[in-house]
Amino acid sequence: MSQYYDYIEMKIPAKPEFIGVIRLTLSGIASRMGFSYDDIEDLKIATSEACTNAVQHAYKDDEKGEVKIGFGLYQDRLEVMVADNGQSCDFDEVRQGLGPYENGQSVEFLREGGLGLYLIESLMDEVKIHQNEGVTLFMTKFVEGEQVEMDAETIST
Repeated sequence: MSQYYDYIEMKIPAKPEFIGVIRLTLSGIASRMGFSYDDIEDLKIATSEACTNAVQHAYKDDEKGEVKIGFGLYQDRLEVMVADNGQSCDFDEVRQGLGPYENGQSVEFLREGGLGLYLIESLMDEVKIHQNEGVTLFMTKFVEGEQVEMDAETIST
């Protein structure tokens, strides 16, 4: 399987009114990749939730923060990165540094105000969290059917 991918990156001010721009962009990307309507809705909800958490919790009221959203477009999946530290972070570097999310990790802010992380995990195929200066959430959604094919290949080898 080729690891080549296209990469799209956006930065928005850490303000709720800009999350709709990300939803529209994501909708266009996912549609172009062949995701089903339901999967596009799941992607939009999960990404909105991640962005909302970043906007609400990453910066104090007087800080002018940014939220960085990265989209990795692969043949079989879409990877979405939401980083709230405002610092520039490299998509590939962050991907390499990610470990599996453990329930005990102190990401309580993601659970505040409702479903948060639970909702994101239920809508996406994989969720990983990286904490450094800020929090980076990495979410993966496979194009329908691709995950099954990959699992079948793994079993047959």
